[in-house]
Amino acid sequence: MTTVLVIDDERSMRDFLAIMLKKEGYQVFLAEDGKTALNSINKNVFDVVISDIRLPDTNGIEILKHCKKVSPETDFILITAYASTETAVEAVKMGASNYIYKPFDIDELRIVVQRCVSKKRLERENIYLKKSVERQLQFSNIIGQSPKMQMIFDLVAKITATNSTILISGESGTGKELVSKAIHYNSLRKDHAFVSINCGAMPENLLETELFGHVKGAFTGAIQNKKGLFEVADRGTLLLDEIGQMSHVMQVKLLRALQEKSIRPVGGNEEIPIDVRVIAATNLDLQKAVEQGGMREDLFYRINVIPIRIPPLRERKEDIHLLADHFLKKYSQEMGKPVTRISAEAIRLLENYDWPGNVRELENAIERAIALETSDVITSESLPEKVSHLPPRGEYNIFQLPADGIDLEGQIERIRKEVLLEALRRCNGVQKDAANFVGMSFRSFRYYAKKYKLTKSMALQ
Repeated sequence: MTTVLVIDDERSMRDFLAIMLKKEGYQVFLAEDGKTALNSINKNVFDVVISDIRLPDTNGIEILKHCKKVSPETDFILITAYASTETAVEAVKMGASNYIYKPFDIDELRIVVQRCVSKKRLERENIYLKKSVERQLQFSNIIGQSPKMQMIFDLVAKITATNSTILISGESGTGKELVSKAIHYNSLRKDHAFVSINCGAMPENLLETELFGHVKGAFTGAIQNKKGLFEVADRGTLLLDEIGQMSHVMQVKLLRALQEKSIRPVGGNEEIPIDVRVIAATNLDLQKAVEQGGMREDLFYRINVIPIRIPPLRERKEDIHLLADHFLKKYSQEMGKPVTRISAEAIRLLENYDWPGNVRELENAIERAIALETSDVITSESLPEKVSHLPPRGEYNIFQLPADGIDLEGQIERIRKEVLLEALRRCNGVQKDAANFVGMSFRSFRYYAKKYKLTKSMALQ
């Protein structure tokens, strides 16, 4: 409940204001002099304080000064029967929200208090929303338990306290912008703007004015001054997505801005200092682009201070189940559907697919599956055909070799166990049929089923 402190030496005025404010739904506290008021302010945090400017033992200005010192977020309204421009100016300078003259209109006071309360509520909502966004962008919400993702988490945690330029590379859909936001919202710049722009999505002249701004009359249609994104992101972070598609002319201008830490708006003569952390992102091999002449070498080394490579999903397949569960919870809640889990068969199909569209494609697949599913379990039938379709027998590539190598014996054991369990599922737990399904003798199948502790109940789950 909104709390209001009323300070006035006239009992009738105190009672009148108390009745009016309580009708508005506020919790009201009363003080008849400065001593009582200061004691209340020291012990409580009020949303609004309404004070007469003349009191027996002090004045409203002194109480205002003390209130702003101990509780700067409190709105302070002064009331006086002695109009004075100088006093009103001083009160506003001290932080008073409003200055009302007696006799005042009761509706006027009611509106002034309502404005203070609305402003306070909006500030609280903004704080809540900001904290909510920060929670969503913490590293714990970037899904991944694979060694490669854990290395990225460790690196990002180290660089959040720096202002160094970062180059994030990775295929489309790997989550480059999500990592960029995580860096920003866990950095010292988190209270300022995070701004992003796709450098490959607009022509050169438009990109220049978007980044650096322009002055009135700089070109046809420039009817007023416009701030560029470097200015908008002041003391914050600017993400230059798909920087590898930027023209050579713009590369030169960007390099100058990064080196000089200043920009010049299109058509302007004055240099504007900038304080921005730049994160560049690309799905291209910029080193190769430098060798082929598509990327300036000096700009490449200027942005490649701290490189981060986001691995494609096919290189971290151990994360697919985690990501799928995350998207399952997200979209089942959004759609209001009681889909609670993904079948083992569907998980196997998800893990065997290469995901050329990476995490974004996986998210779309799960969203589609939930939309189509009529039961509480995502089955293979609900997955996109390109995911659920398996190659003919004899052509089935059960795994891809990771770039850092494998434990061959352990991998063979794991694959054998998964294949035999899947065969049991396909054959409703009947070992003889499952043995025929994989081209194995019943005796051998029974041996491995016992070794891996595969049971009919497991197959029917």
